[in-house]
Amino acid sequence: MPSVIPVSLPDQAYDIAIAPSHLDQLGDQMRQLAKLGSQVLVVSNPTIFRHYGDRTITALKAAGFETGSCILPAGERYKTPATIQKIYDAALDLRLERTSTIVALGGGVIGDMAGFAAATWLRGINVVQVPTSLLAMVDSAIGGKTGVNHPRGKNLIGAFHQPRLVLIDPDVLKTLPAREFRAGMAEVIKYGVIWDAELFEHLEVAKRLSQLSYVSSDLLQDILTRSCQAKAHVVSKDEKEAGLRAILNYGHTIGHAIESLTGYRSVNHGEAVAIGMVAAGQLAVALDLWTETCAERQLTLIAKAGLPTQIPTGIELDAIVATLKLDKKVQAGQVRFVLPTDIGTVTITDQVDSQVLRQVLERVTAA
Repeated sequence: MPSVIPVSLPDQAYDIAIAPSHLDQLGDQMRQLAKLGSQVLVVSNPTIFRHYGDRTITALKAAGFETGSCILPAGERYKTPATIQKIYDAALDLRLERTSTIVALGGGVIGDMAGFAAATWLRGINVVQVPTSLLAMVDSAIGGKTGVNHPRGKNLIGAFHQPRLVLIDPDVLKTLPAREFRAGMAEVIKYGVIWDAELFEHLEVAKRLSQLSYVSSDLLQDILTRSCQAKAHVVSKDEKEAGLRAILNYGHTIGHAIESLTGYRSVNHGEAVAIGMVAAGQLAVALDLWTETCAERQLTLIAKAGLPTQIPTGIELDAIVATLKLDKKVQAGQVRFVLPTDIGTVTITDQVDSQVLRQVLERVTAA
């Protein structure tokens, strides 16, 4: 049976629909949405489109939609304004109107760019998120954050633009590379730390988490449902990150700095978040907010998921500190950190002494 999780927002509520083989129902699902025109632009990357492009187009055409496609290069380093221009060109060629829809078929990078293009084309058109990576399914496809990177920082250019629908088909994870599956597990672990202690415990009980074949169908359903419920609840309470939603940035502050400083090439988003969570956990211990026992539980779970736990060699600590000050969450010049106080609970603080920060960064850096 499909699982439907509502995202309750005053201006644009929508559903997260989770079910195997759901991709073939995309057109029918979209036909149920109000005020949706007949033109649809599918945005994807070559690998994903090769696997799922035909099924997506077939499902849309069967429901009476006129479709076109825009295939973008894969990788975080292409998440730039120059790449967005390609989507605008395709939108113009297809003559997209204000009732038209962009379908984001791909992982977090495609979702962010397609969402941003939808937010800005004709001052805002519909977007439907069809995430194909675990990371996008549990996190980036939900909540309406869209954007592209500036050369000096991640996601500095963006807009909030909620999707009309998030359609999740767990079956597509079968073609996801193991490294990308692990990247998604970082976000799942994040939800366990910040919100759902029971999810964290379920992950602890699992013998292995480093690739899909080790995860039972029941656990995968639990992972998807609980993670989406957590994200939906937080977004419903705080759509535009005025308060509560900031907890979703756990591990991301230092993680984004690592991504940026490695040129988005050697460390992917989930790996960077995993390292960021280790560092945040150590900061919390140093500030007497969290116990060593909890920090060790988190470290063990991250390692079980096959994720890195140390900052790669070659990254200067001064560069990390400087990049942190460019983070979009900085307020009044102060870097804000999300720090755990228990498994399932976090706090937000800008009272992190620079010396303590450097000591923790040194401790988490690979020898």
